Amino acid sequence: MKPTKFLLAALITSLSGLAGLADSSAAHAINALGIDLLRQTATAHDNALLSPYSIQIAMAMTTAGADGATRDEMVRVLHYPAPEKSMDQSFAALQSQLTGLVQRQALRAEAQKKYGVTNQPLTLIAANRLYGQQGYAFRQEFTSLLQDNYLAPFEPVDFIGHAAAVTLEINKWVSDQTQQRIRELIPPGALNRATRLVLVNAIYLKAPWNEAFNPQATQSQPFHGLTDPMARVPTMMLNHTLGFAHQNGCQVLTIPYIGSELQLVLWLPDKVDGLPALTAALSPEMLAAAAELPEAPVTLYLPKFKMEPPLLSLAKAFKALGMTTAFNEPKGSANFDRMAPRRPDDYLYISDIFHKTFLTLDESGTEAAAATAVIMATPMAFIQRPAPPVVVRVDHPFLFAIQHRASGACLFLGQMTDPR
Repeated sequence: MKPTKFLLAALITSLSGLAGLADSSAAHAINALGIDLLRQTATAHDNALLSPYSIQIAMAMTTAGADGATRDEMVRVLHYPAPEKSMDQSFAALQSQLTGLVQRQALRAEAQKKYGVTNQPLTLIAANRLYGQQGYAFRQEFTSLLQDNYLAPFEPVDFIGHAAAVTLEINKWVSDQTQQRIRELIPPGALNRATRLVLVNAIYLKAPWNEAFNPQATQSQPFHGLTDPMARVPTMMLNHTLGFAHQNGCQVLTIPYIGSELQLVLWLPDKVDGLPALTAALSPEMLAAAAELPEAPVTLYLPKFKMEPPLLSLAKAFKALGMTTAFNEPKGSANFDRMAPRRPDDYLYISDIFHKTFLTLDESGTEAAAATAVIMATPMAFIQRPAPPVVVRVDHPFLFAIQHRASGACLFLGQMTDPR
């Protein structure tokens, strides 16, 4: 009998809230992995978008089933603390915080209606699900752990006889959770008779700004891209008090979404061609520090943009980071015995990891979604600006993130080299 496989899919867009504090280990692991993967997958001249939260949650659920050297590798690559502690509870606490955000937003919107205010609340959908081969010997401890910590119910399906139909079922569920923004997370042929499990984490975000940009102020402005320094793009303008600092050769700016628990973070290099150096210097500490910047009056010019990168395979990136036995390299080395009993002729291993994202940014706010699929076979110093408005022209390549302020965790992380 050949080794079997399972697929783990995670879909994300954004989250935030407070209901049980997550310790810093969850946010650090999310941010550190996001930086690693951005460096592995993005080139200096291309737009790039990842969801560190989605990928990390997908891999955390996979790690819950790993054992031995495979688990040791995953713990190291995923930036879990040493000695290893239970990260499942830390991620569960963070997810609870994010869920709390939605509840507070809904209560706030209802309260404002009494006074005739009809502001659009932040929309967040986050859900996990396991699709497992019916009759396969998954360990009860594993499925219970994912149910208890990730709220991931188990759905029995038949990969052996109806893999194509199960693919359609999973993709429809993903599409529904993301408001049709992620339509085909699982590509044709990715699931087959050897598939045993698909674990899906889905998340969708639609977040209005705390202070909306005036569409009438949007004008065509220059953007000095790396490939086209003479490009002109629709550029929004806002005069407001925002988080601002100048550090490490770049301007750092934060723009809050409604409720101020999620925010957009921008890192704009001082040099037009400074993006590669900024990406190389990026650290989890820089991401965490952006959660609480000093405020300053700012005149901001920010391009509108939309990003929908193609489906991305992350297997090569994870192998380059040192996660190899999970992919059964060398053959026979994968150990997911905590997921299902490991036998010489029947064991699970990762065959690929897929990730897909979507994001639009305009005068009203941000809409974003992402998906990750793991397929398996059986103290910075800030310089505060003075009172006069700081003029920030985001007119050349920059880094950005959607961040949960309470934890510092970045739900999305990317780079923009050409907003057109």
